[in-house]
Amino acid sequence: MAEFNSSDHPHLRYNPLRDDWIVVSPQRAKRPWQGQMEKKAEDNPPRHDLSNPLCPNVTRPNGEVNPNYTNTFVFDNDFPALLPEGPDPPVSEDPLFQSAPAHGKCRVICFHPWSDMTLPLMEVNDVRQVIDTWIKESLTLGQQFEWVQLFENRGAVMGCSNPHPHCQVWACSFLPNEPSLKERTQKNYLQAHGQPMLVTYLEKELVKSERIILESEHWVWLVPYWATWPFETMLLPRRHVLRLEDLTDEEKNDLSQMLKKLLTVYDNLFEVSFPYCMGWHGAPTGKYLSQDMSHWQLHAVFYPPLLRSATVKKFMVGFEMLASAQRDMTAEQAAERLRNLPLVHYKHKTENVSNGK
Repeated sequence: MAEFNSSDHPHLRYNPLRDDWIVVSPQRAKRPWQGQMEKKAEDNPPRHDLSNPLCPNVTRPNGEVNPNYTNTFVFDNDFPALLPEGPDPPVSEDPLFQSAPAHGKCRVICFHPWSDMTLPLMEVNDVRQVIDTWIKESLTLGQQFEWVQLFENRGAVMGCSNPHPHCQVWACSFLPNEPSLKERTQKNYLQAHGQPMLVTYLEKELVKSERIILESEHWVWLVPYWATWPFETMLLPRRHVLRLEDLTDEEKNDLSQMLKKLLTVYDNLFEVSFPYCMGWHGAPTGKYLSQDMSHWQLHAVFYPPLLRSATVKKFMVGFEMLASAQRDMTAEQAAERLRNLPLVHYKHKTENVSNGK
């Protein structure tokens, strides 16, 4: 029998954060693709569109007029999924028909006044303004709610309905499924091993180095060993940090540069404004602020759907929906592809050529 090679042979990988397994099938990457092809995303939306409710000086559907903002702009979502107040559902004694109260607040953060601007194209100082706004919202909402989820859906293929650079903040009166799962697994790991899971994990990844994409003084960007999406990545601070608001000024400055670089790498992969779902996970807030949350480690996750090109995405169907998640390339192969990409954005490269540089 041939010797096992992780780049050629199917195998399982364990995700300690989710306490589940993923099927890795690298041999499937060789199969021809005859499935759905996505339309390549429009890369040049108008800078200011009077019909776009996120642009400066535009009237939103609720009748409010946006200010003539020049950096970030935050407002309550006009169509929120959660409301601060309202009646609670009745208590059910039937274990098969359970419900519980769900209150919260939903906010929108515009990154920049220009609709044709994205985080990797922004100046580092502007990216820092976004980070500061994330932290301000996390601090304010975290005083009242148990979980504050910052997330950005970029690209129509990820369900983003507006090209203007923005993200959302959903603050919840409850601990949602994913953070609840990570709360349990990280707590159990600390109790069993005496060190936070992701602190230990990063130490080991830095030694192995095969899944590291970018490093800076304070941050490390890598493809997790257990990654599910083709080019899924994780961004981790080098030191033990519980929440975004615990970052030092130097770590925030370094994060600004790291975000710009890593998103440039993503865009350069298929020379398109790279679609993804990105979000931050840190220690819960609200009542948890007074509890020992040392088992947590702050991290950002990036879940991009693209698989082979700007028009071919990964579908989570069939076996993935009915049995277990599966991927067609190894985490190491994905990391190598990303690691070998330039740090100069492809749009800027084109501009330099056109300018004779």
